[in-house]
Amino acid sequence: MSLSDSIFASLKGGLVVSCQAEPPSPFDSPERVADFARCALMGGAVGIRTCGISKTKAILDAVGVPVIGLTKGRFPDGTVCITGSYSDVDALVSLGVHIVAVDGTFRLREGGLTGPEYIAELRRRYPGQLLMADISTFSEAEACAAAGASCVSTTLAGYTPDTLSQSEGGPSLELVRECSSALGCPVFAEGRYNTPAEAAEGIRHGAFAVVVGSAITRPHLITSWFVKAISKGV
Repeated sequence: MSLSDSIFASLKGGLVVSCQAEPPSPFDSPERVADFARCALMGGAVGIRTCGISKTKAILDAVGVPVIGLTKGRFPDGTVCITGSYSDVDALVSLGVHIVAVDGTFRLREGGLTGPEYIAELRRRYPGQLLMADISTFSEAEACAAAGASCVSTTLAGYTPDTLSQSEGGPSLELVRECSSALGCPVFAEGRYNTPAEAAEGIRHGAFAVVVGSAITRPHLITSWFVKAISKGV
C-alpha cells in the first residue's frame, strides 16, 4: 500500500476535527489548537484539519494522525480563499503536512487562475503531494478532480457569492451525494455539520469522511447557539 493509500485508508468512514481559532478567541495560539487536536483524538477523531503555518506545525508535532493543512486569505469581495498562494503551499509542504487543502472554486486567484487551473499547476509542481480541493458546487468538484485533486471537500458550499443562500440551512447533503456518486476520488463532507445526526447523514449520503469544526472547537459559537435558543423561549 502506498503512503497516500495508507493516509486515505486511515481516514475512511471517520471523523476529521477542524481545529482552528482566530482573534479574539483565547484559543488563538499554536499550543491551544494543538490541545484541541489532542482532545479530538481522545474522542476518536481519525484526522485533524487546521489553518496557519505555525498551528499546522504544532499539530503535526502533537498528533500521529493525518493532518490537513491550509491557510486563509481573502478574495477582493471579502469572501474566504483557502491556500491561494504558491508560497503558502510551499510552506505547508515543507512542514510535511499529509494533505494540503486549497480553494477549488472557479474564482480567480494568484496568476489569474481558477481553482481547477491552480490545482493543475500544483499537481505539476508537487506530483506526490495529496491535494484537497475545497469546493462549493458539483461543477467545481468535477473540474478539480479532472485537474488532479486527490480528494474534494464540500467546505465552501454556502460561503461563496454564488452559494450564500445555502448558509442558513443545514449541511449540503445533496452536494455530497452528487459528488460521491460521480467522482472517482474521496469526497469529504464539510460545512455546517453541527450535530452527530448530521455527520451520520453525511456518511449515509456517500461521504468518504466527515469534517466537523465549529460544533467541537469553537466554544463561543456553541454558546451563542444555546443563548439564541433560550432567548427565543423566553
